Amino acid sequence: MPRSFNQKLKILYVKKVLEEKSDRDHPMQVRDIIANLQAYGINAERKTIYDDIEALRLFGLNILNRRGKVSGYYLEERTFEFAELKFLTDMVQSSHFLPVRHAQKLIRKLEGLTSIHQAKKMQRQALAACETRMENGEVYVNIEVICNAISADRQISFSYYEWTVEKKLRQKKNGAFCRMSPWKLFWRDDSYYLLGLDENSGVVKHYQVDKMKDMQLEKEKRNGAAIFRDLELGKFSMDAFGMSGGRDVLLKAEFDNHLIGTVLDRFGTEVTIRKSDEEHFLFQAHVCVGKQFFGWLAGLGEGVRIIGPEKIRKEYTTFLKQALRNNEGRNEDKNNGKIQASGTSGKK
Repeated sequence: MPRSFNQKLKILYVKKVLEEKSDRDHPMQVRDIIANLQAYGINAERKTIYDDIEALRLFGLNILNRRGKVSGYYLEERTFEFAELKFLTDMVQSSHFLPVRHAQKLIRKLEGLTSIHQAKKMQRQALAACETRMENGEVYVNIEVICNAISADRQISFSYYEWTVEKKLRQKKNGAFCRMSPWKLFWRDDSYYLLGLDENSGVVKHYQVDKMKDMQLEKEKRNGAAIFRDLELGKFSMDAFGMSGGRDVLLKAEFDNHLIGTVLDRFGTEVTIRKSDEEHFLFQAHVCVGKQFFGWLAGLGEGVRIIGPEKIRKEYTTFLKQALRNNEGRNEDKNNGKIQASGTSGKK
């Protein structure tokens, strides 16, 4: 680009230099700004820099002049505060549904929203290994298609994948396309989900966005407006992800005090809780009881006791006994296999 044309863009480059290289702890003197402009092929005098800074202030940039031992101009306010960018960067780093190349690109963009000095303070961590991340390069495209469909009140179609025991992704439903009226995108348990009405079954379903491929925007209008107008997303999320496959039951249980955080994180603060004794509290709430819920309870070990209904208490006891039998049976089979193999080897 001709040097004379760059001169016309000088004020924009002053803005760029301050955004990239200045902050409260790293102010820039006028001579530093001039030196950085020269790297872009722009010559400047001190007076014009003062004029440019004043013009940028009038435009709305909060440029301050720090006095003292470390002095100079710096950009005081940005669109995102450092803590906000740190939070967003950590979220991207821990989001396994984003392919590594997408995550790295997004982190670089976030770091570009602050000074190079603040970006270093974010202490970028190594991204999770590729095998722990989805490598579906269609994630961004999927999100855009879904948002377009919701905005245009139209259906979508896509193929859906699932994990195999070989840690490979395969198409579900023998490769048949899913047809859906999309309504909500939401985040749960470190994954991004689409909630909508399955057009084939007429049932409300959710799908992981990173397991959707070959997505198409269809011409047909969405169905299910009445369902999703009255649907409480928070309640659906809790039922579908922690307690699915069961019945709604008014459950009464006693927990050890140290589990209060676990219980409130799972059920929210609206549940009924009262002190039982110095070491326990009583819990009462409507819960969708099924195998997933029993599995969650079992993970709490000896810290929980179901009080009622009696039928649910007995079902939970049966669930635990069956799990124990399954585990003991598998161990016996393995041991018998080892004995038989050893005996066979001896005969040879």
